[in-house]
Amino acid sequence: MKGRRVVVTGLGLITSLGQEVEVFWKRLLAGESGISRVQSFDVSAYTSKIAGEIKDFNPEAYIEKREARHMDRFAQMAVAAAMQAVKDSGLNLKNLPDPFRAGVIVGSGIGGLAEFEEQHSRLLEKGPMRVSPFMVPKLMINAAAGHISIAYGIKGPNSGVANACASANNAIGQAFWVIQTGEADIMITGGAEAALTPMGLAGFCSARALSLRNDEPARASRPFDRNRDGFVLSEGAGIVVLEEYEAAKRRGAKIYAEVIGFGMSGDGLHIVQPDPEGRGAAGAMRETLRDADAAPETVDYINAHGTSTPLGDIAETRAIKTVFGGHARKLAISSTKSSVGHLLGASGGVEFIASALAIRDQIAPPTIN
Repeated sequence: MKGRRVVVTGLGLITSLGQEVEVFWKRLLAGESGISRVQSFDVSAYTSKIAGEIKDFNPEAYIEKREARHMDRFAQMAVAAAMQAVKDSGLNLKNLPDPFRAGVIVGSGIGGLAEFEEQHSRLLEKGPMRVSPFMVPKLMINAAAGHISIAYGIKGPNSGVANACASANNAIGQAFWVIQTGEADIMITGGAEAALTPMGLAGFCSARALSLRNDEPARASRPFDRNRDGFVLSEGAGIVVLEEYEAAKRRGAKIYAEVIGFGMSGDGLHIVQPDPEGRGAAGAMRETLRDADAAPETVDYINAHGTSTPLGDIAETRAIKTVFGGHARKLAISSTKSSVGHLLGASGGVEFIASALAIRDQIAPPTIN
């Protein structure tokens, strides 16, 4: 697809490795880990007791207390990261000539799980009339995008994307298309997730998907390592501002990178296990290169999905080799999940930011462990 050029002008994130972009980036490059034992609830009965938990997030630093109470944690973090990104971009979104020319697309794999758990307990203990009237608005996936648009009064394309671990990637790709095709000039996009709850952790433990390296949490997430034993559940948000290039250039915006292609695919094989040959992932990469009109040899760095699961890392490696052939061995490839764990639907937003900073500073972040 060809059309208008799209650039990245603002970055914002909330992660266990840092709640400011430059703090996160410095710690990431230093090979630090944001993984620790879970403290927000009792994990003594859980097989996996570690996570990328954000222990000191204060939503009231960004949102009025009354408004924050009407948001689930995932939406609070999305709004906080969005406010960072908008500030970083230098845009005055509250004084746009046409608020319909700016929009929001934010992904989340699960949405307001904590709210659902709380209200389900209230239902069982106190009855149906004690369930909060704010339950549905707090738990719905599109709450993050909705609250961001309300914060700035922007009225353009607005939606939530729920596509498991690809949610933020898909949200950013769709926002890219929206600007490219001329439907909007500015898009706030990315992902947010707060599934580190008693039920969320229990579900992944039951699926035997998580690392059991509880005695050494900082070394538990080890993508591509032969002794990897599962991913580490994390929470957070990664939000960026995309703009039409000519408009960004006219206003003298700081430009981190340009988005030139996007591709999607599905394995069509199993609801959670990847195609062992990585054919679905290879299809998405091929489509991205085709969309960008770029040869495989022009790619210097891949920020891998790299979850630290026995099956996933092999499938992704095979996909890269399928698409890039001999060039695969010349590529820089790393997984930032080694430092921050797996943020599920928010992963793509945080990893997009890491990739933009890698381009800015011409350095690939490491895979630790």
